[in-house]
Amino acid sequence: MSSRVFAYCRCSKAEQNTENQVLEIRNAGFSLEPHRVIQETVSGSVSALQRKGFAKLMEKLEPGDVVVCTKLDRLGRNAMDVRSTVEAFTAMKVRVICLALGQADLTSAAGKMTMGVIAAVAEFERDLLIERTSAGLTRAKAEGKTLGRKPSLTADQKADILKQREADVSLGVLAKRYGVSRSAIQRVEAAYN
Repeated sequence: MSSRVFAYCRCSKAEQNTENQVLEIRNAGFSLEPHRVIQETVSGSVSALQRKGFAKLMEKLEPGDVVVCTKLDRLGRNAMDVRSTVEAFTAMKVRVICLALGQADLTSAAGKMTMGVIAAVAEFERDLLIERTSAGLTRAKAEGKTLGRKPSLTADQKADILKQREADVSLGVLAKRYGVSRSAIQRVEAAYN
């Protein structure tokens, strides 16, 4: 029994179309039945598993099937997304062919090596993101900006709460008066004690 071949073709903008991708896959020697060509227009910023057309593709696939795409960026928004997408196919025992990588099967030994490189790039991207976030937080602190949520109570309100608690005003009454939770009132007390 020969493998069923599916084409996944995506473009980002409504004025674009996926016909060139379908033609490229056919010209590469893949026989495509129309009902096995998944075409969608969706931003590359949306992860593959959150795309409607891609979800439809995943529902149709069975072990032994083949998914063909023209480029890796059709499969995911970044290296991390491509990696998780290919891992999902591998778990389903579905082969993934990328034409831009010389028709490499990303689930084969050579493909796994390619995915290893992609995984390293994904880790590098993640580390860069962490570094940029950390640098931004450090800069914001150096500029005197307050990080995190805006406090729900001012210093004057906290002082007033402490006085009222000493006068045995209940947590519930104070929470209602200041529009906060009872635990927020308790945190004010805990910080003072």
